[in-house]
Amino acid sequence: MKIAQGRDALRSLVNARLIVGLRPDKYLRMGAAIARTGFGNTVGIAVSAQRCPERPAVIDERGVLSYREVDNRANALAAALQQFPGGAPRVVGIMCRNHRGFIDALAASERIGADVLLLNTSFAGPALADVVVRERPGVIVYDDEFADAVDVALADHSEIARVVAWTDQPPAESVTVETLIARHPGERPLRSDRRSAVILLTSGTTGTPKGAKRGAGGGGSDGPAILGRLPWRAEETMVVAAPLFHAWGFGQLIMGTMLSCALVLRRTFDPAATMELVDRYRATGLSVVPVMLDRIMELPEEVLGRFSGRSLRFVTAAGSRMRPDVVIDFMNRFGDVIYNNYNATEVGVIALAGPEDLRAAPDTAGRPMPGTELRILDERHRELPTGEIGAIFARTTTAFEEYTSGQTKEILDGFMATGDIGYLDDAGRLFVVGRDDEMIVSGGENVYPIEVEKVLTGHPAVDDATVLGVDDEKFGQRLAAFVVLRPEASATDDELKAHVRAELANYKVPRDIVFLDELPRNAVGKILRRELKAQLADTDRAG
Repeated sequence: MKIAQGRDALRSLVNARLIVGLRPDKYLRMGAAIARTGFGNTVGIAVSAQRCPERPAVIDERGVLSYREVDNRANALAAALQQFPGGAPRVVGIMCRNHRGFIDALAASERIGADVLLLNTSFAGPALADVVVRERPGVIVYDDEFADAVDVALADHSEIARVVAWTDQPPAESVTVETLIARHPGERPLRSDRRSAVILLTSGTTGTPKGAKRGAGGGGSDGPAILGRLPWRAEETMVVAAPLFHAWGFGQLIMGTMLSCALVLRRTFDPAATMELVDRYRATGLSVVPVMLDRIMELPEEVLGRFSGRSLRFVTAAGSRMRPDVVIDFMNRFGDVIYNNYNATEVGVIALAGPEDLRAAPDTAGRPMPGTELRILDERHRELPTGEIGAIFARTTTAFEEYTSGQTKEILDGFMATGDIGYLDDAGRLFVVGRDDEMIVSGGENVYPIEVEKVLTGHPAVDDATVLGVDDEKFGQRLAAFVVLRPEASATDDELKAHVRAELANYKVPRDIVFLDELPRNAVGKILRRELKAQLADTDRAG
């Protein structure tokens, strides 16, 4: 079994052109780079700087950086961090959008053995303060636009150093990534005995996000498995629109640098600008979160028609549920290129759906990755048969120990609870019907929000919808739907209730329907349910 897995992994690396015939001296220099920097998440930068030093590594609004330049910048910034007055930090927080400064800070931190804390760019001051108290970073690297949130979070923490990664007009007293790099050209950091880890924060859609600590390992042991399912190729171009601080975007960054790809970044997502970058750089890959596909397909025809997307060989998405209608519309227009990934911050990619699976079942989360096993369990932890809904447990090649708070996930026989509920079909495809805390029990009947949401978004006037369970004295919980209508479309709550009633049981019809201009989402497209519940509670009190 292990021999077969090793053979498959080798075949994947060869097909991705990661293993090619290079001069022996190049392989020696690549090995020396690994020995010097350690086999961490950003080892691909050091290796690529020897493999193809002049190849573009990062393309952002400031221009193009080669792999040699990115490698040198990482060394210079790492040397600067080691010479801070308090000494090298043990934890470096990064609160940056998608640009070179994020990569500089990440690679430099790993080279001095510091743990990397990836901070959500949508954090307000109080939320950031909570994370700072728990994770205790010695330095925060942040974009100037987040200065107000950082000021609030660090009000009582003068010992935490600040470094500005992106700013248009830096104040005279600011320490910036660029000034630190400029002060240490050609320097290399002293080798640290510490092994860096990355602290990825869960989405926190219902409360304070938890920190999931994962060791650095060059992209994880699931790298060859991913390459076996995704048509990545070394030394090609990839547009990464997914946020780099999130597990999905972070994974794309790591895989891209391992493959010596040119990574095209833009600080903020714009659907038209993203497609323009794909065409301009003839990108073969595009990394998004699902809501970004929604926004692309919502572009007016006169705008969308300007883009061919002809160079695309794959579009990878993860982070939240994909809308089946958008999946099919996108592939009808740009070809069968979408790959839906089901992953967890704690353990990485669990399942993947390629174009063939999505054509057959556009709402599937895909089939388990090689080396990954799935179980669907009932409330008594008994395995359920095909087609029955239960808790999803996964055993992957990426180990998860505990959250930085000391808590851990439920683990049974090596299988970790993902926190989702779903089922497997006869073809072995996984379908996720919601979070385990999203199931609504109304009048003794179980309702999964996704089935009501799918019916609502099937109405011609509805652009987006989500369904929640809210407390109800009579039924325990009642269904509340939050609906966004299409531009210039109209519908009443009675009309939408009748639409749901025509397709589902009566107890699945929402009692409340609230019309919104847009649903509140975090940076990776997940709906912020706590904000919707608070809004409905305010409405109930006012009524």
